[in-house]
Amino acid sequence: MKFTVGVALSPLDQLGELARTAEEWGYASIALPDSLFFSETVSAKYPYTQDGSRFWNETTPWVDPFVAAASMGAVTSSISFYTQVLKLNPRNPVLLARQVGSTAVLTNNRFGLGVGLGWSPEETQWCGGHFDHRGARADEAIDVLKLILGGGMVEYHGKYYDFDKLRMSPEPTEPVPFYVGGHTEAALRRAARVGDGWTSAMIKYDELREVIDRLGKLRAEYDRSGPFEIQAVCVDRFGLDGYRQLAEIGVTDAIVVPWVFYGVGFDAPVQAKKDGMKRFAEEIMGKL
Repeated sequence: MKFTVGVALSPLDQLGELARTAEEWGYASIALPDSLFFSETVSAKYPYTQDGSRFWNETTPWVDPFVAAASMGAVTSSISFYTQVLKLNPRNPVLLARQVGSTAVLTNNRFGLGVGLGWSPEETQWCGGHFDHRGARADEAIDVLKLILGGGMVEYHGKYYDFDKLRMSPEPTEPVPFYVGGHTEAALRRAARVGDGWTSAMIKYDELREVIDRLGKLRAEYDRSGPFEIQAVCVDRFGLDGYRQLAEIGVTDAIVVPWVFYGVGFDAPVQAKKDGMKRFAEEIMGKL
């Protein structure tokens, strides 16, 4: 089982140093969050907290994940980056293909695209997108992205997106992996059907085990085999025994914020976070 460092809520001037330290201590990847803006009011509940409230505020620092990946990629050589997760519906997939392809090329194929629909109507609508039929729109957007990123002269004529022959160059020299987020049946089906993996929001162990079992059945239903990532943010399994349990049920990539296990906050100095990353690597990763 691999370990990925989640850098959400960290000050942006720490990202390069966190990436270098993660690479030094054997973490596989950096998980990059996506938030376009903080609307004063929102017409939907955030789906991954008990009361539906957002756990960040208007001053929480966010950065475009493609800019972050390119920046961290420039100061590292082997660690990978992926969005966890990028909201598809506020974005035009043709423009998005240019961003994804550029990031993959600049990081030497060290970038993966984790995608979700986006839960906030305001984020979608105020960026010119459409919140209605967002599942079907996301399906077409993924088709468009894979088509363009695959290289060559391509065209697409769907219900929501339509264009004649075009080519974006340079294209990535390796396929960009797609990780599909979401806990609903529709999201799991999307992951099983078109994803290279599934990525979770905050989730408890028992539900995670059920989801992994369901994904296995759905992949068989779609006649899909081969490697499939299970990226998990499990909120009730920790320590050596906890991570062993996650590995046993099929988690391939545990997303962690290592310093919080040692009482270090998100806004703490970067050295305290680096010390936490080293300690976690020695106490947990090195003993699994």
